Amino acid sequence: MFMIGPVGFLLPLLLVALVVLPILWLILRAVPPAPIRRRFPGVALLLGLTDDAHQTDRTPWWLLLLRMLAIAAAIIGFAGPVLNPEPERAGTGPLLVLIDGTWADARDWPARLNRIEAVLAEAERAGRPVALVALTDLPAGAAGPDSPDFQAAAGWAARLPGLIPQPWEPDPAVLTAWAGNLTGRFDSYWLSDGLARDSRAGLLAALQSHGTVSVFESPRPVYGLRPPLFQDGAISVTAIRAVSGTASDITVSAQGLDPAGIERELASIVLAFEAAATEVTAQVSLPPELRNRVTRFALSGLRSAGAVSLTDDALKRREVALIAGREDREGLELLSPTHYLHQALAPVADLIDGTIEDILLANPDVIVLADVARLTQAEADGMADWVDKGGLLVRFAGPRLAASDISRDAEDPLMPVRLRQGGRSVGGAMSWGEPKALRAFAERSPFFGLTIPDEVTVSSQVMAQPDPTLADRTIAALADGTPLVTRKPLGDGQVVLFHVTANAEWTTLPLSGLFVQMLERMAISSRASSPSLIDMAGTTWVAEKVLDAYGSVMDAGQTSGIPGERLAEGRPGPGMPPGLYAEGERKLALNVIGPSAVLAPAAWPAGIAVEGLAVVPETRLKGTFLSAALLALLADIMAALWLTGRLVGPRAVRAALTMLFLALMLPSGAGAQTVPAVEGADGDLPPNDSLALAATNNVVLAHVITGDARLDQVAAAGLRGLSIKLFERTSVEPAEPMAVNLETDELTLFPFLYWPVSEAQPIPSAEAYVRLNRYLRNGGMILFDTRDADVTDFGGASPTGQKLQELARPLDVPALEPLPADHVLTRTFYLLQDFPGRFMGRAIWVEAAPADAELAEGMPFRNLNDGVTPVVIGGNDWASAWAVDQNGVQMFPVGRGYAGERQREIAFRFGINLIMHVLTGNYKSDQVHVPALLDRLGQ
Repeated sequence: MFMIGPVGFLLPLLLVALVVLPILWLILRAVPPAPIRRRFPGVALLLGLTDDAHQTDRTPWWLLLLRMLAIAAAIIGFAGPVLNPEPERAGTGPLLVLIDGTWADARDWPARLNRIEAVLAEAERAGRPVALVALTDLPAGAAGPDSPDFQAAAGWAARLPGLIPQPWEPDPAVLTAWAGNLTGRFDSYWLSDGLARDSRAGLLAALQSHGTVSVFESPRPVYGLRPPLFQDGAISVTAIRAVSGTASDITVSAQGLDPAGIERELASIVLAFEAAATEVTAQVSLPPELRNRVTRFALSGLRSAGAVSLTDDALKRREVALIAGREDREGLELLSPTHYLHQALAPVADLIDGTIEDILLANPDVIVLADVARLTQAEADGMADWVDKGGLLVRFAGPRLAASDISRDAEDPLMPVRLRQGGRSVGGAMSWGEPKALRAFAERSPFFGLTIPDEVTVSSQVMAQPDPTLADRTIAALADGTPLVTRKPLGDGQVVLFHVTANAEWTTLPLSGLFVQMLERMAISSRASSPSLIDMAGTTWVAEKVLDAYGSVMDAGQTSGIPGERLAEGRPGPGMPPGLYAEGERKLALNVIGPSAVLAPAAWPAGIAVEGLAVVPETRLKGTFLSAALLALLADIMAALWLTGRLVGPRAVRAALTMLFLALMLPSGAGAQTVPAVEGADGDLPPNDSLALAATNNVVLAHVITGDARLDQVAAAGLRGLSIKLFERTSVEPAEPMAVNLETDELTLFPFLYWPVSEAQPIPSAEAYVRLNRYLRNGGMILFDTRDADVTDFGGASPTGQKLQELARPLDVPALEPLPADHVLTRTFYLLQDFPGRFMGRAIWVEAAPADAELAEGMPFRNLNDGVTPVVIGGNDWASAWAVDQNGVQMFPVGRGYAGERQREIAFRFGINLIMHVLTGNYKSDQVHVPALLDRLGQ
C-alpha cells in the first residue's frame, strides 16, 4: 500500500495516469488557426440576420478545470484511496499472533479483537500465513502442547468470534514446553495483558530466536481485589493496581442475597488510591446477619475476574452456642469444660451464651454440649426439632455423662450411639496400661488426611456399646479401635459425640492444633487464613459456583472433584477454575487474586516495540471520489449545453430533471464499514437504536449469535426462508430476520428466538441470564436446536446436547415433556403429527401439561398449556431445512427426491405453527370451552 500522509492507495500504479492531465489540458486548449478574411459582395445580403445558435471559439478555462478535476477524481478513485490506513509492517514470512487471554485481558477484550482483526487483514493483503495462539488455551500433557498451526489469515478471521479470555494465567511449565516445540522462522505479534509474569522472559527469548517480536498493550491500569478478611469485628477489603502515579478513587460493593432471596448490593465503600500507592485497604462494618449474606465483593465498573472476590467460610462466621454441664470453678479456669472451646472458636466464630430455650430461639448454626447429660423433655424436643431442620449438635463426654444412664438401654435420639455404664480409664495410677494414641483416620472420615501428633493421647473415655451400626458411625478411633468420635444423621442435621472431655482432664487433644483442625473439618469453626496443605490433605472439593474471565458468577454444573492438596495451592487453571468449592458443610473460595498477590506492569527489553491497542478506523474513499467524478461530469454536460445555447425552454427543464435523477442515483458514500476505535472501552456496547426501531415496526424473527460465523449465517438464512413462507401463506408479514447479542440487545422486542447450539459457544453472563429469564416470563419463546437429531434425554450423549444442558441450567425453565399428540402446536395453523427439520423422527420437548389436564367429554384433545410454552427443545436442524439464499434458493438438501421435498414442506409447516403459536397463544385450545359457551347461550 502506497501512503501519502493519512491517505493510502490500494492500487497506487493507477496514479501514474495523472501525468496525462497537463497533456490533456494542452489538447483541449488548442484552437484551429484563424480564417483568412476575403471580401465578398454577396455577403451584404446577409446583413441584419440574427443567429440563434451561439458557438464559442475557445473552451473556457473554468470548464477545462472542471473536466480535469473529474478525470483526476476518477483516476484517484480507481486507485483505491483509504483514509487512515493501517501502516504496513516489514516482513513477508509466517506471522505468529499471541494473546495472553487472561482475566486481565477481559477489561478491553473488544479492543484486542479489533487489533487482531487489523493484523489478520494486513497479513491477508501481504499473503502471510498466520497462527493465532491464546496462551491460556494451551493444553497440558506429557508430550506438551503442539507447535503453532500456520494457516491463511481468512481462516483465522472466521474463528475470531469464538476466542474468549480465561479466568486464569498461563501455566509456566506449559509455556516452557510449547516454546521448546517452536521451529522455523516467523515474526511474532504479542498482545500482552500488561502484567509482569516470570514466564515472560523465557518465552520472549524463544520467540526472538525465530524472528522479530512486536508487543501490543493497553495503557489502562489493571486493578484487582484481594480476598476480604474478618479482623476485629469488621471486614477488611484491599484493592490493588499494577501502575501508580495518579490518584484515583474506586468503589467496592458487597453483593449478596436479601431476605427475599434476590441478589442486590448490600453495602459499598469508596477506596482512594494515593498517587504513589498501588494498594489501599478499608474496613467495612456489617451486622452478622448481613455479613453472612455477602457472597462476593466487586470493584464497580470493571468487568474482570480479578475485580471480583468470592467469599467463603472465612467471612461467614458461624454462630456457635456453648453450654457446659457445670459452672466454672473459681481459680480453675483451665479445667472449665468450655475453656479450650472458647480459645479455639472465639477468633473464628460468633459465640453465644444463654439457656437452651433462649439459644434455640436464636437458631445458631452449631450447639456444643460439654458434659451435659440430662435435658428436660421440652429441651430435648426443641433440640431434636432444631437438629432435624439442619442444625449441628456436638456433644463432649465427661464425668457427668459417664455417671448417667443416658443412651444405655436404648439409643437416645440426641446421641449417635448407645453407651456403656461408667467410663474407661486407660492411664494413671489406678488403671492398667498406658494412655492410648489415636489411630490414623479412615478414608471415609471427615478427618482423613490430618496428621496426628505423637503427644495426643487419651487417658479416659466413655465406651460405646457394640452395635451393627457402630462401625459406620465411627469417624475417629483410638489405636485399640475403640470409638473416639461418633456421628449419625438426624433429619437434615447431625449429632456428633466426642467420647472424651472438651478440656484436658481425659485427653491432651484440646492442647494440640489437631483439635482446631477437627473442629474446622466438622464445620464448627471457620478458617481465618489461607488453607495449608496439611489442613486440606485427604479432602475432595466440588465446585458449586465458578467465575468467568469477565467476573460473572455461574453455576458449575456437573464437575469432577478437586483434591484438597491441589486446591490449597490456590492457582486456578483449566481443570480448576476460580469459584466457590464445597466439601461437606465447608465452603472455600478460590479467587484469581490471592491474599498476598501483587500486580506489577510488564517490563519489556529496550529492543521490543510496544504499541497500544487502538485501531484507527480505515475509511475507503473510492466511492466518494468516483461519485465526485460523476458529479463533475454531469456539471460539465450542463455547462456545455449552456455554452451552446441549448439550455433554454423545455430543453432546460428536461435537462434539469435528468441531472437531478442521475444525482439521486449516485451512491451516498464510500459504502465501506469501519471498525470504531475502542481503546479505553470496557467492553460495553451502546444500545442499538436502529435495531429497536426495526424490531418494533414489524414482526421480526431473531436468532442468537453463537460466535460461530457459519452457524449464525445458516440461522439467519433459515429464518429468512421461514419469514418468506409466513408472508406467502399467512397474514403475518415479517421483516428481515435479525441477529441478537444476548449481552447487549433488548430481547423483549422479539416474540421468538432461534438458538442453535454449538459446542464452542460461550456461556452468557449472569446479566444476560437475568434478561433471558425475564424474556421467558413475559411470554417470549426460545427454540433450542442441538442439530444432532438426539434429544431423547436432553442430549446427554452428544457434545451439543451436553452444551445445551450447560446453557439451559441457569434458565427459569418449567418442567418439560415430549410434545404430546394433542398439543396446540399440532394444530395452530396446520394439522401435524411429525416435526422434521433436516433430520426427522425424534421427539421435541415443550412445557409439561398440568397434572389435572384431562380429556373433556366430546372433545378430541385436552386443554393443554394455557399459554405459550416458553421453550421448545429439539435437534432436527430446522434452520438448515428452512434456509434460503438472497435469491430465494434452498441452500441445503433435505432427504432425496419427492420424499425430501415433502420433508422440507413439513418443516416449513412446523415453523409456521410455531410462530403462529407464539403470536396467537392458545386460541385453538379454547375449543374445549365451546360446550360451556353453548350451554350459557341456551343452545
